[in-house]
Amino acid sequence: MTQLDPAERLDTGELRALQLERLRWTLRHAYENVPFYTKKFDDAGVRPEDCRELADLARFPLTTKHDLRDNYPFGMFAVPQEQVRRIHASSGTTGKPTVVGYTGADIDNWATVMARSIRAAGGRPGHKVHVAYGYGLFTGGLGAHYGAEKLGCTVIPASGGMTTRQVQLITDFRPEIIMVTPSYMLTLLDEFERQGIDPRTSSLRVGIFGAEPWTERMRAEIEERAGIDAVDIYGLSEVMGPGVAQECVETKDGLHVWEDHFYPEVIDPVDGNVLGEGEHGELLFTSLTKQALPIIRYRTRDLTRLLPGTARPAYRRMEKVTGRSDDLIILRGVNVFPTQIEEIVLRTDGLAPHFQLMLTKRERLDHLTVQVEAKADTPATRRDAAAAEIVAQVKDGVGVSVDVAVVDPDTLERSMGKMRRVIDKRRA
Repeated sequence: MTQLDPAERLDTGELRALQLERLRWTLRHAYENVPFYTKKFDDAGVRPEDCRELADLARFPLTTKHDLRDNYPFGMFAVPQEQVRRIHASSGTTGKPTVVGYTGADIDNWATVMARSIRAAGGRPGHKVHVAYGYGLFTGGLGAHYGAEKLGCTVIPASGGMTTRQVQLITDFRPEIIMVTPSYMLTLLDEFERQGIDPRTSSLRVGIFGAEPWTERMRAEIEERAGIDAVDIYGLSEVMGPGVAQECVETKDGLHVWEDHFYPEVIDPVDGNVLGEGEHGELLFTSLTKQALPIIRYRTRDLTRLLPGTARPAYRRMEKVTGRSDDLIILRGVNVFPTQIEEIVLRTDGLAPHFQLMLTKRERLDHLTVQVEAKADTPATRRDAAAAEIVAQVKDGVGVSVDVAVVDPDTLERSMGKMRRVIDKRRA
């Protein structure tokens, strides 16, 4: 236990008291310094002093991605511009980007929770960490970088892309840890094998994977092919970046939320009511220590549930996120998530773990085609059989009819970051 920081040793009562103290500060800080929250609280008939216990947070209004975009670029900041030490932003592919600011203290807190996360995943001072998350406005690369340095690791800032070179760096520099999206890890494993290198002979011992939903079957695929422990990390730019929650390598049973900095709730995504522990719904986060951009009851759109702590007993776990409310495909009245298709693809012989979902219109009805790559040595007869198996399993397990196209290896778009799983051509 000597490796844990003092906050990780708090008992539940101590943690809840700290949360309430920090929550009340955050509500005051947001109300007094962010005009958006001043109006939002006033319109809802609540004031910061109305939060006398943690359950009172449910009385306060929700914050959405649209709210951040409506206040683009700096309208949500709670400190003067001269106190902002860094700015990150989302890609803005569906509109204006969401912009996040950090004070010096925010950056230090972020590095602290990232260092805690890497240690929980099995990282130790002196380990080399290969960071293949993108650097720049995306929070992944620099978040991992600062956390690894704070823990005392040696950072290899590879960033994304240049897959052949990534494999060379891993082979030559011999890192123990890789931090990357799970879909790009599959691309790296393909490249190892293309070069005639067994990935299991590499120096890697731990993979810390995040930035997109992934399933237990994908974990098993990565661990078997790479010979590593694959653990999940969670975060999002609007709340901080990576490091909001982390799976512990000794249990691999969900992500412990670092609740001394981020307060989680789960709500019914339709009516907004707070759900009890163990109930599935949409995840919300309220920041507890952020100065530049405090965030109150932020709708993540991620679907999960909260469970009691295990490896870190005072800190609740969130179940691995395997879907988002905005990733949901409603196909002829049936709810379909990409991860449901992924589970089926990964258990079908002869297929690689690379697939995309193509949505089109046929005679005014929505239609879904699953495009999935065959493995290099899969004969044509097995491809046909695999396609038929997926059609049958999707029909039986998900409840919709789809087409399946098994394509040649290396023909689908490869991910250097978050995988684009769904291509919607219905409007076209």
